[in-house]
Amino acid sequence: MAALQITRLKKAFGGLPAISDVSLEVEEGERRLIIGPNGAGKTTLFNLVTGDLRPDAGQIRFNGRSIEKLRPDQRAHLGLARTYQIITLFPKDTVAGNVVLSLLGLSRERWNTFDSLEKQTRFAERVHAVLERVDLAAFAQRPVSALAYGEKRRLEIAMALAQSPRLLLLDEPLAGLSREERGGVRKLIAAIPREVTVVMIEHDMDTALDLADRISVLHYGKVLAEGTRAQVVADPKTREVYLGY
Repeated sequence: MAALQITRLKKAFGGLPAISDVSLEVEEGERRLIIGPNGAGKTTLFNLVTGDLRPDAGQIRFNGRSIEKLRPDQRAHLGLARTYQIITLFPKDTVAGNVVLSLLGLSRERWNTFDSLEKQTRFAERVHAVLERVDLAAFAQRPVSALAYGEKRRLEIAMALAQSPRLLLLDEPLAGLSREERGGVRKLIAAIPREVTVVMIEHDMDTALDLADRISVLHYGKVLAEGTRAQVVADPKTREVYLGY
């Protein structure tokens, strides 16, 4: 069964099409890479899947269920998680506190305004496990503002993984990283178990192509090409529009 099925999706801003009749299908456990030039509609597509934007037309199915009318929090409760192109963390809070906040987002106890994050001890084991997974356990009590940029990228992925997603959307997780940092985040993504379906937007072709089972190329809000790495790289439309030759 497809983990994510998008059918004839459309979205325009002020009459300017951002997503134009996009259809794609991502199988359970697949690693799908979304590439394309700036302005191709990649992040808009993610925002439509997560519910940050509502489509003008088309259907989005997650594990067989139509979700295009659900709120973002409802989609998260179904097992959809994401990271953002621009890092969205709470810089004054600790590393562990940020992970606790991500767990509270799916808990009824988020409505309890009387307990501080430090008192959320029932999450301690889970927080430690996910921070170990991204090599940040030693920094658990460090304020996020004191982290290096690459460490913040890993923390954002940790917060998404803490929610035990079935579908994880990664929006340029390698952006702005040094070669060494890219290698570390790449290993982290490669180690995500196959019960989690991963869809990733990325511009670092050398690193990202090795992670993908299939690749979709967007251009002006449309799917220009789709297939395996060999198929997409060999496609003359991809070479002309994205690879530049």
